[in-house]
Amino acid sequence: MTTRIRLCHLYPDQLNIYADRGNIAVLRRRAERRGYELEWIGIGVGEALAPDCDLIYLGGGQDREQALIAPDLARRSDEISSALEDGAALLAVCGGYQLLGRGYRDRSGVEMPGAGVLPLETVAGDRRMIGDVSIDCELDPGEMLTVVGFENHGGRTLLDPGAIPLGRVVHGFGNNGESGFEGCRLGKAIGTYLHGPLLPRNPWLADWLLGQALARQLGEPPELEALDDELEYEAHAVALRRARVRGGKFR
Repeated sequence: MTTRIRLCHLYPDQLNIYADRGNIAVLRRRAERRGYELEWIGIGVGEALAPDCDLIYLGGGQDREQALIAPDLARRSDEISSALEDGAALLAVCGGYQLLGRGYRDRSGVEMPGAGVLPLETVAGDRRMIGDVSIDCELDPGEMLTVVGFENHGGRTLLDPGAIPLGRVVHGFGNNGESGFEGCRLGKAIGTYLHGPLLPRNPWLADWLLGQALARQLGEPPELEALDDELEYEAHAVALRRARVRGGKFR
């Protein structure tokens, strides 16, 4: 019997501007090549999170789209937290990342409520942070790997004391251009500003998410069959070169 991974995609019609469907296509294809089935479930405003969710995904959106879904997402705090406690994994990108914190204050001073799932808050800055990024990331103890992507955000995200970042910035800005941190990690939940999309150029990260999602059903992450990722790592190398040239080394 084929193991099915249930992926709940929150607000696919509003938070969808940063190639988010590309991330999901990567997850589906990499799962299928290992003999797993990925079931995509779109969750709109007012719709309940599907039961037995293995992986939750939130994409990016402009301030207008974020404002449209923020109240609904804020009401989901317990729902999302319960899914994480039940073993679900989570990936939130850019706008979705911001609103999983306690909230986001835009440039006009409007406060958008957040879900309060991640230990952070975000306020808009005076200029956008745009460019190629590379970070050092250690999701599994003792295994430091590089994540590459592209950032384009006006928000300045501040992690709470003791909160765990996704990684340390090598090139680019990261959460706010000052702390040297990028993203946030809480157990199996990851929030990040990196898109472009993220997962095609970081196949090991896609596999980490798949393994964590499967662990909800299997008890622990399975040993995933190695795939031919030559093209993926060529794309990773190109993005890393761009980050070194364009992104600038973090001071």
